[in-house]
Amino acid sequence: MLGLDDLAALAAAHDEALKARVASFEVCGRRFDGNERPELMGVVNLSSDSWYRESVSLSAEAAIRRGRILVEQGAAIVDIGAESTLEHAERVEEARQNSRLLPVVRELAGAGVVVSVETYHPEVTRACFEAGARVLNLTGNARTPEMFRMVADHDGAVILCHVQGANVREVGDFDFGADPAAMLYEHFARQLEMATSQGVRRAWIDPGLGFYYRNLADSATRIRHQMRVFLNTFRLRRLGFPTCHALPHAFECFEDDVRCAEPFFAVLAALGRTDLFRTHEVPRVRAVLKTLGLWDGGAGSGGLPAPRPAVEALTPRAG
Repeated sequence: MLGLDDLAALAAAHDEALKARVASFEVCGRRFDGNERPELMGVVNLSSDSWYRESVSLSAEAAIRRGRILVEQGAAIVDIGAESTLEHAERVEEARQNSRLLPVVRELAGAGVVVSVETYHPEVTRACFEAGARVLNLTGNARTPEMFRMVADHDGAVILCHVQGANVREVGDFDFGADPAAMLYEHFARQLEMATSQGVRRAWIDPGLGFYYRNLADSATRIRHQMRVFLNTFRLRRLGFPTCHALPHAFECFEDDVRCAEPFFAVLAALGRTDLFRTHEVPRVRAVLKTLGLWDGGAGSGGLPAPRPAVEALTPRAG
């Protein structure tokens, strides 16, 4: 059970991390400053294997239309992927990914949208950056120096996803470790050192909570781990870069109301000081952030989030 005493104890144990500030930067002229406000990343899936039906677009026209809608709903970034991360999903080779992605990337980027591409293939990364994408949602660990150089050469940004395996489609059993936040800190410290050595200056770090691992098939174990990482996310801010979370689903708990899962997890992610929320449910998560006092302004790209309240409010006070 999660209670106020748990939150207070966590804040008290890591007081220095609460005060940590992270890098702010611009991508395509849009300012991202996690010290002031969180941002939303909307999702467009070009694979029919993606189980979140509301995000699936099976034509370039449908994908472009969804991307524009996501921006109007408040998404600062539109993340596009051509291969599902599910274990049973079809593997999509690079040329076919590019044939699906490039028309969508060109159109949305040409309209001024900050476009992210989810991939672990250098060939896809190169083609999409040349087409106008400016964020790489990196879901693998192979040939990363080469991919980091592409990001730097195009004055882009990277989302460093924690993946235990060569890529998100080739993971083994998940190793929890005694303290997941400490393990994540060490992992991202190495990744950031490599990325910055290749010229990358803009990055988010993503603990990768939505990826499929066989030994996380038990829902209770998986959800406890996800909740723990969400609430400890602020400890990663000592690395100096903002954090991103792909909000998970907990179908076993929410069942027919599964579209409510991401908004629920958004509360935990916000308490942990997440800077970028990757979600299939942009309006619902925006409403959660607005309720928490983290978002101001109406729906659409014109409404900017308000400055985030001090997380130190979680810290126990004398008296």
